[in-house]
Amino acid sequence: MPRYKLTIEYDGTPFVGWQVQDNGPSVQGLITEAVAAFAGERPAVQGAGRTDAGVHALGQVAHVDLAKDWDDDTVRDALNYHLRPQPIAVLAAEHAADDFDARFSAVKRHYLYRISNRRADLALEVNRAWRVPRPLDCAAMQSAAQRLLGRHDFTTFRAAECQAKSPVKTLDALEVARAGEDVRITASARSFLQHQVRSMVGSLVHVGEGKWSVEDLALALAARDRTACGQVAPPQGLYLVRVEY
Repeated sequence: MPRYKLTIEYDGTPFVGWQVQDNGPSVQGLITEAVAAFAGERPAVQGAGRTDAGVHALGQVAHVDLAKDWDDDTVRDALNYHLRPQPIAVLAAEHAADDFDARFSAVKRHYLYRISNRRADLALEVNRAWRVPRPLDCAAMQSAAQRLLGRHDFTTFRAAECQAKSPVKTLDALEVARAGEDVRITASARSFLQHQVRSMVGSLVHVGEGKWSVEDLALALAARDRTACGQVAPPQGLYLVRVEY
């Protein structure tokens, strides 16, 4: 039974998230329906990351096993045909090894968070970025971000409902860069806790606004207490950019 690796792009705005849920349409559910319409079967579609409602993906990865050995391009094009007009696109479908697992074979995940640092409301970027109208000191945010690097107990930046067995994660990179009004925060790690990136971003914004010092962020991390988190950034600015294997 051939296994296919799917690379997927989607606008998370209309979905309850990646994972199938009872309260609305999900990306996983719609891809499963597209597989059923194309191949006449309903195999499990396993994703690399369970993005939350409103979170986007430029390079989500999933795997699926099909009974027939289809051409890669046929799988990609057929899935895209049946996904229309949903804002989901299968960028590539590739044959994968039988032991390839989109989630457990991943060695690093890369996320981007976009902030629009301007006074005016968003028009073209609605649901694509978080508008922060107050000036942000990106140099201070970058300095504070470096205090989060490495292996730590990230309980402070973990959702209360997170199901991870341990709050200990290793953060490989966290960078803050400005290009005009666009502030981009990139994060890389093997895996993240639920809401970890959004929680770190929200607290970094406190630093950028001058509400917190760099040391305040370090103390919040050391507290290992969810109530020490500054705020949780909204989902619409977050993108799953790439998954490494």
